[in-house]
Amino acid sequence: MVYRKKGSLLELERRILEVAAARGSTGVYGFALAQDLGGGDGGGKLVAHGTMYKALDRLRREGLLESQWEDPEVAEAENRPRRRIYFVTGAGVQALNAAEAKGRDLELGEAGA
Repeated sequence: MVYRKKGSLLELERRILEVAAARGSTGVYGFALAQDLGGGDGGGKLVAHGTMYKALDRLRREGLLESQWEDPEVAEAENRPRRRIYFVTGAGVQALNAAEAKGRDLELGEAGA
C-alpha cells in the first residue's frame, strides 16, 4: 500500500490531471485518457482499467475532477455506450501546479547537491 501526505499526488494522478487540463472544456473520457497516458500513439502500454478508474474516482472525491455523463443522443448516434466525461476543477489545477512546482524544487535541489 502506498502512503502519502495529504494533498500530495501520485504520479498517475498528476498525469491524469495534466491530460484533463490539456483537454480543457471538452473533458476526457476513460479510454481516451488511457490512450493518452499510454503515449497516445497506440504503441504504449495502457494503464490497467481498475487502476485508472480508482484514481479517477479518488480525484473526483477530492474535488480535483468533476464528471458528467455525455448526452445519450450523441452515444446513440455513434452506436456505442455513453461515456463519462471528466473535467479538471480549479482545485485540480491548483494541485497540479503545486505538484509541478514541488517537482521543479526537487530537481533544483538535486542539481545543487
